[in-house]
Amino acid sequence: MIARLLRFITCAWMGVALGWWLFNLYAGRPWSAWLGALFLLSLHAMVLGLELLFHRYVSRHDPVAPAPARALWRAWLVECVTGLRVFCVQQAFRHRIEPGFLPLASAQRGVLLVHGLVCNRGLWNSWLHALRQRGIPVLAPSVEPPFGLIDTWAPAIDAAVRRLHAVTGQPVLIVAHSMGGLAVRAWLRQGGDPELVQRVITIGSPHRGTWLARFGLSPNARQLQLDGPWIQALVRDEAAAPHGVPFTCYFSDCDNLVFPPSVATLPGADNRLLRGWAHVDLLDAPELFEAVLGYLGIAPPADADALRTGTASPR
Repeated sequence: MIARLLRFITCAWMGVALGWWLFNLYAGRPWSAWLGALFLLSLHAMVLGLELLFHRYVSRHDPVAPAPARALWRAWLVECVTGLRVFCVQQAFRHRIEPGFLPLASAQRGVLLVHGLVCNRGLWNSWLHALRQRGIPVLAPSVEPPFGLIDTWAPAIDAAVRRLHAVTGQPVLIVAHSMGGLAVRAWLRQGGDPELVQRVITIGSPHRGTWLARFGLSPNARQLQLDGPWIQALVRDEAAAPHGVPFTCYFSDCDNLVFPPSVATLPGADNRLLRGWAHVDLLDAPELFEAVLGYLGIAPPADADALRTGTASPR
């Protein structure tokens, strides 16, 4: 469903910009043609810029030291490119190009990749390719329904964890981006077997919600309200019945969607700040893939670039 939606949005966006350009060009208004088309094609960059302005304002009193303006500017530039690549290409048109990897039997621990809101498995294309090349069992399901309650993702997560465990006989390493981290916590609350999980690594997950969720329209976006009712209930349930699964939480001081930065941390977790990365671009941080290999007991390659899963350069 998300792939179809993103294809429609991408084609409509490009179509409107092209239509405006052609109409005004043939009407003898070249300046209007070029400026209007440029404005339309820059809408995503404007939205990203507005998000980072909100981030800078809201995060000024956060316990995490605020990012300098130069870092936010660079994060905006890179995320403008990364966002187009991920949402308009990978998830819209190439979400099936990288298959999961489930050998008949494997002694290697498996990895489950869980995407977040308005995403599908295409988000993980580079991760799927890199893990499969190393012979690591991996699954990255497109979890449905995309706009339902977070709790409804639990059955899909449970099925994927059990499939990986059946192949390897070992607890699964779960890597979750954004809202996917909360979906994994919801699965554990609903009876997910902690014995099947080695560790959960969350990447830019709004564990306390996010300031931007006040503008959310879908049921799962509304659940992400900063310290909102659903978040508070999740925390109470976890305190009453601890699952014991260790968490490592990666977060950034330039995240354009999950802020202020400290909301992406968990008490008692191994919280790790990666400075200078925007929300989707954070998946390209080389430290992340290196950490995943470490938890799998695989020595990282001598060439640091071999750990890179994307095209963004380290900060």
